[in-house]
Amino acid sequence: MLLRWWERLKPLPGGAWLFSRAVGWRVPYSGSIGARVEELGPGHARLTLRDRRRVRQHLGSVHAVALLNLGELTSGLAMLSALPPGVRAIVTELGAEYFKKARGLLSAEANVTPPPVSGPLDFPVFAEIRDAGNDLVCRVLAKWRLDTVNGER
Repeated sequence: MLLRWWERLKPLPGGAWLFSRAVGWRVPYSGSIGARVEELGPGHARLTLRDRRRVRQHLGSVHAVALLNLGELTSGLAMLSALPPGVRAIVTELGAEYFKKARGLLSAEANVTPPPVSGPLDFPVFAEIRDAGNDLVCRVLAKWRLDTVNGER
């Protein structure tokens, strides 16, 4: 369903913006950073985050938790767009490595090919966040618990 809505909205003027707002409405905490979905395909997501006061900390760069939020959202969209019907996913662990101060327009990207799922399993997904100079700012690891929907094992 996620990809169907993306394909429906993306060609429209303001479609990516509308899709991004809908994702933020559906997942309010992740929506709080105001990230924009730029690309979405089976197992692939690329989002951008503008550097603005709402996501900054007191030292004048993007807050570490805003970066973690961006990475988790990016990994989640990539994961959810790749899952077959009857499989669900939830994050069970998050971590991040920070490499430099995050400033300016940031771009987060994740690619994933989930394994076959016949019962609960944990699957790691990495999202890399880069600045406008393509320097790696942060790498987020999200461990996703994959499982079949009740009754479909």
